[in-house]
Amino acid sequence: MKAPLDRDRFPVCRRWAYLDHAAIAPVPLPAAEAMREHALELARDGALAYDDHAAAVERVRAAAARLMGVPATDVAFVKNTTEGLAFVASGLDWKPGDRVVVPALDFPSTVFPWTTLAGRGVSVAFVHPRGPGRTLPFSAYAEVIDAGPAPRLVAVSWVQFARGWRTDLAELARLCRERGTLLCVDAIQGLGVLPARLEEWGVDFAAADGHKWMLGPAGAGVLYVRRSRLDLLRPLEPGWASVRDPGLWDSLAFDPDDTARRLEGGMLNAAGILGLGASLDLLHAATVERVWEHIDGLCDLASAELTEAGATILSDRTAGGRSGIVTFTVPGVDPETAVAQLRTAGVVCSARGKGLRISPHGYTTEEDIGRLVRTITVLARAAA
Repeated sequence: MKAPLDRDRFPVCRRWAYLDHAAIAPVPLPAAEAMREHALELARDGALAYDDHAAAVERVRAAAARLMGVPATDVAFVKNTTEGLAFVASGLDWKPGDRVVVPALDFPSTVFPWTTLAGRGVSVAFVHPRGPGRTLPFSAYAEVIDAGPAPRLVAVSWVQFARGWRTDLAELARLCRERGTLLCVDAIQGLGVLPARLEEWGVDFAAADGHKWMLGPAGAGVLYVRRSRLDLLRPLEPGWASVRDPGLWDSLAFDPDDTARRLEGGMLNAAGILGLGASLDLLHAATVERVWEHIDGLCDLASAELTEAGATILSDRTAGGRSGIVTFTVPGVDPETAVAQLRTAGVVCSARGKGLRISPHGYTTEEDIGRLVRTITVLARAAA
């Protein structure tokens, strides 16, 4: 199984079987070099480098939009997923009695922006996971959506962080459109590993930081706002960069840009964005479709071999629910303890969802999975 991403560009491979991209990804050499070069250019030329950097940022915007399957004009840069979701939650004009549907037991940043709206009279209805895999099928959302007045908004993770359940965004978006409901997506565990067509699917808002599957640095994220929804959001950080003509500094009239750039108030994290752009170039060159095929195959391999070693797979691996995350337990083995023991063996993963969570990428190999399985086999036998 040939890896679609060149391992020589990932120095992390020299030391680790790195299976933790759902946490923090190691940046590839081109991303590190892009950030270094940005810093050196600032050191050499200061403000004279600004125009070139600004043009490079726009190229990254286009690359990010291509990854999301949306127009570049609908993409704003944000610090992280949390900020992007907060721009939506705090930017909408809420009315007392508005209702929001949110998954329970999800990552805090997917939940808190909505629950903190209670003081504005907004109620939150939770969709509770089902079964040992903590799945959130379409039917679970449909039941909660139709159990009360049509929600103003449904918030969802494309891929659930703990056990990797993948939501059918196209189907959920269809239901939301039928109910006159907005759909806001935390996309951080999907972008970069799963092919995305957010505009085609009917998603209204989506946010993701670059430091996981997109292989970028932290602090360089993206926010998608469907063009027809842009005027629904009040810019929360209006500034010189938010307006139609950023160079018109002698006017005090706020004339917001007609693209998602109106949500960018001031100077961006250009170094981080250029690092992200270098990583996106690698993903596009390999194609996300090939990267996903590779990761999916490794997850199948890991699931089969871990099961043979005595582990129990907690993640749903059916065609509709699978993702780049596999969470499992080992009888008699504490997940936190196992993470430390795996680290000693040169394998990096996380304890999540009451189990051990692995998340390989496009440069991961079968040998990396083999190192994981051999160590788990030893731990399982010791605990038996």
